[in-house]
Amino acid sequence: MNLSYPSLPSLEILFDNLADAVYLIDPESSKIIWCNRAGYLDLGYEKEEILNHSVLSLQKDVQGLPHWDDVVKAIMDCNVFTFIGRHSHKDGSEMEVEINTSHFQHQNKLFFLSVARNINKRMALEKDLHSRNHRIWYALNEATDGMWEWEIETGHVFFSPQLKNMLGYGPDEMQPNVNTWITNIHPDDMDRVSQILEDHLQGKRRSYEAEYRLKNRNGHYLWVHDKGKVCERDDKGNPTHVVGMVENITERKQLQFQLEALASNDVLTQLPNRREGEIQAARHLELAKRNGRPMCLAVVDFDDFKQINDLFGHQKGDEVLIFGAELLRTTLRKSDFIYRWGGEEFVILFPDTDLEQIEHITDKIHRTFQEADWKNINITPMTVSIGIACYPDHGTDFGDLIKQADTAVYIAKAQGRNQTVHANLPTEAN
Repeated sequence: MNLSYPSLPSLEILFDNLADAVYLIDPESSKIIWCNRAGYLDLGYEKEEILNHSVLSLQKDVQGLPHWDDVVKAIMDCNVFTFIGRHSHKDGSEMEVEINTSHFQHQNKLFFLSVARNINKRMALEKDLHSRNHRIWYALNEATDGMWEWEIETGHVFFSPQLKNMLGYGPDEMQPNVNTWITNIHPDDMDRVSQILEDHLQGKRRSYEAEYRLKNRNGHYLWVHDKGKVCERDDKGNPTHVVGMVENITERKQLQFQLEALASNDVLTQLPNRREGEIQAARHLELAKRNGRPMCLAVVDFDDFKQINDLFGHQKGDEVLIFGAELLRTTLRKSDFIYRWGGEEFVILFPDTDLEQIEHITDKIHRTFQEADWKNINITPMTVSIGIACYPDHGTDFGDLIKQADTAVYIAKAQGRNQTVHANLPTEAN
């Protein structure tokens, strides 16, 4: 039976009576150029406040133009792009939404049409409808930044929506296979992480647990703490399924690196400090012993440095130390290691280097200091005195080597400064 109506509601009336929010978006600028009533009322705005508002300021899970550009590409690659995210309400609260976006051309202009559905109630209902096991899974999922489940035989991997969101992807993105995970691990971490996982699969570790860098959608690396365990085995005891949880620990790692740098670096010169230097010296000496190779160390002392502080003040003294430390650093080979021992004294480690080779290096240091442009800090050219001790010629213990090199420095100063003296040769300048 056909029904005829004298008049039908206009499109504007139809859109304004939709329960879902509808947005017309300019993909180039990310601005909202039209929306229906729900589009602004759901977020607590007036219509004129929403128009020309950027998607980036309303959608909390799209961060910055590079991320938006990636989302634009993903939308263009499919008929309907689905994204689970959070919209910002005017009062500062958040609204969970499921957004379906399509694209079309009108008068040679590209537009995005997004339909956003408020899923706050649905999410709450899903929690109530879950069984106890599902509630536990859900709780674990919400308590972490992501969960995964790996079916070993097929290579299929379930990535939770939270994990995808952490990496900047929508719920329909990220291919559900193990290669998606493997290709996003930082190359420098790959072998270590793979070995830890393999050890667990073979029963050598009780669980799989690793901290490593994982690439997000923008190509940047996040630090993650990844922990998992075999949850199912076949009749022969071979693992078939592994489940795990991922936590984003980027901020914690950055703070850790900052604290480590403060603990191991000299604040003034930015070279390693004495604590870190002696740790490295012990490692270098142990390696020299193990490989049967020589190793030399030098104590470098700035000549007449006390006069700089006395005549010009400690600020000028700091400038001299900073400039001189940079001269030393740039003069040395890549394999050498320098640290500040204290005051105006520095220690340099020369791996796989004997007395004959070190003479050429110390000669170069003296020339570098004499030829440097000290006018930038308004003082006459500084010189250095250097004391040398080598393993195994002058001892096998770091304490003995550093003591002999320090004694050689005082001999160099007593003999007129601006020279290098070898340990156990107190009357011969080199």
